[in-house]
Amino acid sequence: MREEGPFVVFANFLSDLAVDLNEGQVLTQWSQQAPRKAWLLRPGDVLVTPVPLSREFLRYAYDLTGVPPGSVTVVEVPPAGAVPLARAVREAGLSAHLRTLAADRGAALLPTALDASAIAFARDIGLRVHPYPTVEAAEAAVKTTMLLNTKAGFREAAGHLGLRLPVGRACRRSETEGVVRELLRDHEHVVVKPDRSAGGHGMRFLSRDDLRGGAPLVLDAVGGPDGVWVVEECLDVAESVSIQLEVTASGPRVLFSGAMRTDRGSFTGYVSPLPPSCAHLSDELEEWGMALGRHLAGHGYAGPFGLDALVDADGTAYASESNIRRTATTTPHTMVTRLTAASGNARPAWSVAKGRAAQPLAFEAALDRLREHRLAFDPARGEGVVLYADEPADGRSWRYAVVAGDAGDVAEQEAALAEAFAFEDR
Repeated sequence: MREEGPFVVFANFLSDLAVDLNEGQVLTQWSQQAPRKAWLLRPGDVLVTPVPLSREFLRYAYDLTGVPPGSVTVVEVPPAGAVPLARAVREAGLSAHLRTLAADRGAALLPTALDASAIAFARDIGLRVHPYPTVEAAEAAVKTTMLLNTKAGFREAAGHLGLRLPVGRACRRSETEGVVRELLRDHEHVVVKPDRSAGGHGMRFLSRDDLRGGAPLVLDAVGGPDGVWVVEECLDVAESVSIQLEVTASGPRVLFSGAMRTDRGSFTGYVSPLPPSCAHLSDELEEWGMALGRHLAGHGYAGPFGLDALVDADGTAYASESNIRRTATTTPHTMVTRLTAASGNARPAWSVAKGRAAQPLAFEAALDRLREHRLAFDPARGEGVVLYADEPADGRSWRYAVVAGDAGDVAEQEAALAEAFAFEDR
């Protein structure tokens, strides 16, 4: 949660924290979500974004958050290919401008990903990195941040912390096929994951039939010729869940939890709180998250992080990975908390997802559609649909959040939204 300001909100989605930088296409695609950072802005803030934000979307966000448009500054960085945002800022000649803006405001840097590039940018602009007291303190946490955003690094730490893990092991690319065949002797299916990956990128699900007759195992190029991969038993997954926490000066604390929507291991959405089928896991997830938070705090990390788990058909949870950064749910949760603060909806249920409309819509037309169907977010009630990531490039692939009093109302409003926009994937 935000406790001070102003901030230079640094939307550095293009970072090697989650995926190797040579995976430029997927990173550039993720960068298209940068407009959602507008929901973090408060008077005096600066947003540094790798993609433009439409005037209609900014006006919409400012209206709902009560931020005077003239009190914030949005700096759009011209495209520079698959390079870190800090480098794109330098190549665009914007460093001096941002240095002046930051100095005038006495701001701190609020990066999406705490990586070496963000640290270098903070030094160049003359900022400390929130919530660290100094740039040096933030830099000292980067090693742990990078390690715990890998599959192998997480498995090692989780093992020491006593978290339940799927059977598996880490190995080099050249060893992966042998490890797959070894695990398939005891398990019907396995999953193969690149060490540094997010959102299901590069994952493979394999059965014994896939390698019969000496068929070779072909992996994506991610990670390079000597990269690390993790091979695990493929559980009979009933739910994918997560708990989101933050490390503060007084230690870790839980923010929220919920269930992830996935397709073949890829993140497609989220619903909070945990569904009734997973409510029995709440205490265990909190115990695991707090243990990981204490481990992170002991290695100098401060800020938000998430712990993901897979729930099998018997209702048993297995820790699967950690995300030591601002995740796909961190900003939406902050937005929901902020938008419902003045309403009677003190503990809202909410979801985020994406739907593909039958016909392209401009942003104002999409808002009109919500209003016409009485679905637009109402600040007085603290309920409704929020178009939280601007107009999509194709006018059809809309990211949205639904906020309501309980999970049943969320599901009802999502169904009504799918009908109103004629979503093709409902």
